[in-house]
Amino acid sequence: MGSRGMVLLASVVLLAGCTTGQPATPDGPGATSCGSRVETGALPDWADAGFSGDAHAPHVLGAKGDIVAVLFGHPLAQVRQDGSSNKILWVARTSTDAPSAPLAITATLDGTDTRVVREVAGGPGPSIIDLPRAGCWRLDLRWAGHTDTMTLVYAEQVP
Repeated sequence: MGSRGMVLLASVVLLAGCTTGQPATPDGPGATSCGSRVETGALPDWADAGFSGDAHAPHVLGAKGDIVAVLFGHPLAQVRQDGSSNKILWVARTSTDAPSAPLAITATLDGTDTRVVREVAGGPGPSIIDLPRAGCWRLDLRWAGHTDTMTLVYAEQVP
């Protein structure tokens, strides 16, 4: 096999390693091995109403970009010994003039059949979202005719 063939073979092997369907590995602060990255920079412009100045807060953007979870209880945890809570402010990209439908959250623990349902009355807004086990949770989010998904990591405990 010539050098061109070796380069092609090496490229195929590298691409195969990148397309296994496995979650991405951490690549910096806020990255997780289960998917959605916790950003610590500025909130999206459409999500910073009510914040002052250049709003920076830990947050996760939905896969479609239609909702953001601002994590006031970061890191999220199953047990919080410090007395704080798993407070999440949900901000939707688009608002509706329709009556406030709840934000329905179906959370599934990665690699298991464990599934729980949570609801934020009145639609996206402030919430406390506790989940029964530590791990990587895939959240399917539905509100006022919109849908999005994200993954959130819950640690076992925070001091």
